[in-house]
This record gives sequence, structure tokens and C-alpha cells, in this order.
Amino acid sequence: MSDPARLDVATREAIVAIYNQVLVSTASIWEISIKQAQGRLEFPMDLFEATMRDMGFDILPILAAHAIAAGALPRHHSDPFDRMLVAQARLEHLVLVTRDSAMAAYDVQRLGSLSS
Repeated sequence: MSDPARLDVATREAIVAIYNQVLVSTASIWEISIKQAQGRLEFPMDLFEATMRDMGFDILPILAAHAIAAGALPRHHSDPFDRMLVAQARLEHLVLVTRDSAMAAYDVQRLGSLSS
């Protein structure tokens, strides 16, 4: 959100396309909040939900089935938040946008790449 130029063109186009629903996982919101509280990230958490609505994004809650699936994933990635994103993408048949190359070890559809 803070630097959309880091997204490749195809990813940016997919996110803004009116026929695509963009979901933001509760796991991502939780991780952003933790990093913000630790001073590792500056983000106005009090504006998060309004910003998501304004951008036309929806929130994807963490369901019990997501938690069970995340716990059962192989430990290709040590970050539990990222394993949750994989589980959610797999169970909900979603495309995951990530720049984390370790996510390629999972059977999950990923969208484009992020430029550095």
C-alpha cells in the first residue's frame, strides 16, 4: 500500500481490476500491527479498516479450517503468518501476492512478482 511501484505491472493491474476481489488476510493485519507496535513499521492502524474499504479491499478472516490447514503444512517456511496465508489461499482457491521466494515451495498459485 505504501509503495505500489514495487509491484510489477501485471500484479498492479490485477489488484485494481474491477472484476477481481482483493482480500487482505487477518493474518496480514495482525502481522502489520505487531511490526508497527515494535517500531519496525510505520502504519496508522487506526485507519486500516477505512483504508481497506476505500481501496475496495475485503478482509479475509481466519477460520478454524485455515488454522488446521496452516498447522498441517510442511515447514518450508518458518513464519506462521506466511503459512496461514498459504493455507487460506489453498482452501479458498485464491491467488497469493507475495515477494517471498520461499512461498514457491508450497502448492499455491502466486501472482506475478514484486520488484526490488
